[in-house]
Amino acid sequence: MLETKGITKNFASLQVLKGIDLSINEKEIVAIVGPSGAGKTTLLQIMGTLDRPDSGTLLFKGIEPFGLPERECAAFRNRHIGFVFQFHQLLPEFTALENVMIPALIARRKYEEVERKAKELLDFLRLTERVKHKPSELSGGEKQRVAVARALINNPSVILADEPSGSLDTKNKEELHALFFDLRKEMGQTFVIVTHDEQLATLADRIIHMKDGMITN
Repeated sequence: MLETKGITKNFASLQVLKGIDLSINEKEIVAIVGPSGAGKTTLLQIMGTLDRPDSGTLLFKGIEPFGLPERECAAFRNRHIGFVFQFHQLLPEFTALENVMIPALIARRKYEEVERKAKELLDFLRLTERVKHKPSELSGGEKQRVAVARALINNPSVILADEPSGSLDTKNKEELHALFFDLRKEMGQTFVIVTHDEQLATLADRIIHMKDGMITN
């Protein structure tokens, strides 16, 4: 479904990625692990079309997003890729419901349809009573579940998660990890997860080890 071929990336004189070949299958949960500075987040950003490689190819269901005009690439990203970050990145002035709705409204879907879908996702994630709460009124685990709902709102082909449980306590970590597998079971969702969490990595279908800008397994 998602494939990188010979991806390289430099920042000034530092080569961060040194020719990455990787394939991700549908409904697969893949963990990318490695020491800090290995290039994991840079690779995830390129896979999510948030950054461009210096060389190499990204294929997404046979489409090369970086070959599209900038606006079309952004629309492709909005439609096909969901993101979950370590610190949730919720907009503080909006409610949980509004935060979840934003990517779908950017995609110009009908408001009523988006609101209904957002409420369904928040209900599935056990946040029914929190839809009108702003991020400052939510716990860390609740914020991250709102972020997951936001990532799901456009029915993406893949969710890319960068240290999604890194800021959570043990109980919320375990709940979030279980949620990813529930979403794969219930919705057929695909995940690529950059993590330092050994528990999460061992639960994944496949572990990709990176070191010094290269895949080592």
